[in-house]
Amino acid sequence: RQLGVDTVDGLEQAREETIVFSAHGVPPSFHERARERGLRVLDTTCPFVYDIHDEAAAALAKGAHLVFIGDPRHREVVGYTHDLDPESYHVLLRVEEAREVDWSRYAKVKIFYQTTLNAEEFEELASYIESQLPATRRADTICYATKENQDAAHELGRDPEVDLILVIGGRASANTRHLWEICQRHKPSHLIQGAADLEPAWFAGVETVGLTAGASTP
Repeated sequence: RQLGVDTVDGLEQAREETIVFSAHGVPPSFHERARERGLRVLDTTCPFVYDIHDEAAAALAKGAHLVFIGDPRHREVVGYTHDLDPESYHVLLRVEEAREVDWSRYAKVKIFYQTTLNAEEFEELASYIESQLPATRRADTICYATKENQDAAHELGRDPEVDLILVIGGRASANTRHLWEICQRHKPSHLIQGAADLEPAWFAGVETVGLTAGASTP
């Protein structure tokens, strides 16, 4: 914003000739709508997100019902589902939600994960769907950078020399929040956005601090 670049929540708010689509991606129809409004698109959508768009379209064409494991309000998930027939997909986060679905209605299912999730945490959910419908397949959609960050967070948490872990990043960031959840399983951990969030009491008796940060943290 200091450089003169504003953030908008919708195309109708754009006041400049160029609109930037973020790494999370947008529904395909947004590209057409942007062109109709005379906007030039600078598309910075992550290639892994585009892979899911393509794989989801291919699965639909083959008659599969789509299941997106993720937050229905997350921009990435909205990008996948906004243009789809609501009858063609489910967005699920908990196994309890899956138990409410009549899976016998579908010939086959294709499961996709929001790229920033920790897939291990949703194994029960995915396994339940597979138990109800054997013709279920999973897409490998966890971003490799996210996976590497999560593996490194586990390693940091297991380091016997580390007494406290600080995870730096936005509280609204899914991948940053998952890193914090991983770290706190191992030892005291805090999610901070900046130095102002630090509490002196955290460091009492601490000799070594572990540091990690979300993928989108400057």
